[in-house]
Amino acid sequence: MASPERDPVSGYRTTGHEWDGIKELTTPIPHWWVSVFLATIAVAVIYLYLMPSFAGTTGFLPGALKWTSKGQLAEDQAAAATAQGPWRSAIMAVPLEQVEADPDLRRFAVAGGKALFNQNCAPCHGVGAGGQQGQFPSLVDDDWLWGGKIDDIRQTITHGIRNDDSDSRSSVMPTFGDNLSKGEIEQVADYVVSLSDPAADATRAAMPGAAVFRANCAACHGPSGEGSREFGAPRLNDAIWLYGRGRDAVIRQVTQPRMGMMPSFAARFDEATIRMLATYVHSLGGGER
Repeated sequence: MASPERDPVSGYRTTGHEWDGIKELTTPIPHWWVSVFLATIAVAVIYLYLMPSFAGTTGFLPGALKWTSKGQLAEDQAAAATAQGPWRSAIMAVPLEQVEADPDLRRFAVAGGKALFNQNCAPCHGVGAGGQQGQFPSLVDDDWLWGGKIDDIRQTITHGIRNDDSDSRSSVMPTFGDNLSKGEIEQVADYVVSLSDPAADATRAAMPGAAVFRANCAACHGPSGEGSREFGAPRLNDAIWLYGRGRDAVIRQVTQPRMGMMPSFAARFDEATIRMLATYVHSLGGGER
């Protein structure tokens, strides 16, 4: 039996396989590669011993170090809370107006409040607090239902709106479809639309809907549609509309009123956290002094 052919260049024998004149050699794996491969196996065995591995239907091997990502998160949160402790205590020690007046405290409160807002409030009010037309109000303009001062914002965040919190802000708009005729509803809708139209200033008082508005709407929304924060009644004489603008939208709101609900955050956040969130919302541009 003939001995295997040896490659004249490398000195390694061939396997006998050949493709288009190219012969396969029996080149051995380099020693360094074998060493690295064995080292990775050793590292894997050590890792399996030290760290969690091999999940089953009822649990997993915890590893000698007993490390978990949940435990690591708890440690990181505890460390963050310790680092933030002096700042949070300082926020609690002074009125909110002084938090805003102190550049360092304000910077800390706004940074923390922004993170809280993006996690808890942005799903409704949007990232940046621009709101969602037809659903949730914008927080960056100066149109506030319950007041835009920082203490007003804090109150709303703490107790929410129209929920089961005993201190929740609450108001109800009647369903006027049961009390007014179709003609009266159309007349008052035309009048309400005219409140934000400067071109109608000269003729508005003579509109048929003016009397209907005075008798049914002015008690909450004000004689000129300026709104009332005592009742959370929105202004009707500006160009900001939550549930749509125009005659048809007003008719829908008069006959089948929509009223938003906001959860109470008193049970979810501590007072320092609520103050940080209120400071951030107040800083967005619509906050009142």
